[in-house]
Amino acid sequence: MMRFPRLIISALRGGAGKTVLSIGMVSAWKQRGISVAPYKKGPDYIDAGWLALAAGRNCYNLDTFLIDQENILNSFLSHTSEGDIGVIEGNRGLYDGIDTEGITSTAELAKLLKCPVVLCIDCTKSTRTMAAAVLGCVKFDPDVRIEGVVLNRVAGSRHENVLRKNIEYHCGIPVVGAIPKLRKQSFPERHMGLVPTPEHQWAKDSIEAAAQMAEKYLDFDALERIVSRQSSVVSRQLPVVSGQLPVVSRQLPVVSGQSPVVSRQSSVAADNGQLTTDNGQLTKIGIIRDSAFQFYYPENIEAIIAAGAEVVWISALKDKSLPPVSGLYIGGGFPETHAEELAENSGFRKELKAAAESGLPIYAECGGLMYLGEELVLKGKTYPMTGVLPLVFGFCERPQGHGYTVVEVDRGNPYFKVGTEIRGHEFHYSEVLKWRGNDNDLVFSMKRGAGLINRRDGVCYKNILATYTHIHALGMPFWARNMIKCAEKWNGR
Repeated sequence: MMRFPRLIISALRGGAGKTVLSIGMVSAWKQRGISVAPYKKGPDYIDAGWLALAAGRNCYNLDTFLIDQENILNSFLSHTSEGDIGVIEGNRGLYDGIDTEGITSTAELAKLLKCPVVLCIDCTKSTRTMAAAVLGCVKFDPDVRIEGVVLNRVAGSRHENVLRKNIEYHCGIPVVGAIPKLRKQSFPERHMGLVPTPEHQWAKDSIEAAAQMAEKYLDFDALERIVSRQSSVVSRQLPVVSGQLPVVSRQLPVVSGQSPVVSRQSSVAADNGQLTTDNGQLTKIGIIRDSAFQFYYPENIEAIIAAGAEVVWISALKDKSLPPVSGLYIGGGFPETHAEELAENSGFRKELKAAAESGLPIYAECGGLMYLGEELVLKGKTYPMTGVLPLVFGFCERPQGHGYTVVEVDRGNPYFKVGTEIRGHEFHYSEVLKWRGNDNDLVFSMKRGAGLINRRDGVCYKNILATYTHIHALGMPFWARNMIKCAEKWNGR
């Protein structure tokens, strides 16, 4: 049994400022010489990318809808070392979940990890009422340990004093910080989240600004008292779910920002042995990761490596040709903001299409799905993509798919057995303008979520599977191995 100082940053609602608070807290602790293990609750890539940049290490996902509780604990214990402070950013409001029992809520995760909660509250145009709101959260579920409050968007010292006195008097909880309304917007928003870190060069300046804000307005002595009052969580010797790959504890390149286009070989073997080519080398899996395609859970990349593959980083924006690989993984991102650059890199697009037609195994999610289509239509202008799939995409002002998904695999494909139920999530503003394929080529039936078209998703063509649904490898334990088996089969053709 081991101690892991930890806390969850939560709020009464989304948009209260907990992401910038979490980034500032993590960065400030790091500058103080304290090692921070960052985590994100909820399906999210962008906030996790900022937290990873602030901590200088990967940010892992702790989502109880995508991952079962045993693997949540396994992941937390595997990625938190002695001496670390685990900082977990919640999502939405503390008790917001998918049902009346609060399933998938941040509160549920806090109870699972026996983790104290610090509430970040937006105090705009409010004083004593905030004490009532905090007290309501305290009384709503006594098993949730709310141990601190950060006042955000405070109008001045008088406003702060009234808020502080009322919360500490009525709730018996210390106020551990008071942040004024910040004039400078260091974290511009895109869609419903922060702009991804790879999209601008001043991300480190933003992190530094957040750290300075945290140092100036947070009481770190009080925060460290909160995270130090921990009882043991669970033993490190957690059983691994049957069929689940072990969590890889060594650090990969941080999944937040530009990555070098290099090959990386794993020393971790799959439980059925490493998959090698005829010349004895590990099977190479290409991963397209640049500022257009950046949405990858570190766990997914680790699962590919743990299954016995060598990862080759690729850029669809800068690389002029497709390197020799036996499989390809294209994650989500914002291809629409890079449509012109993607279209101009015609040599790469043509090589990718030729490889796809030859049977190269490709797994694509959301942005990757759009890149495999024929065209992107933006504001009346058309940009050619790879043309692998008979799809044309346009874009809307409102999300066309947003939230958790549950899909049933009801047709054959190279990656999932028929009858498999997949839990994932979707978030996209794109819509299908043209679909010239056959609905029999869509192998997923949507039980929850929007999907691609006609309540279906998962375009399967040759060895390609492209879908709006993002998956998490800890929730789909056989995905990586099946992908590499498909690559090995194609490689030995």
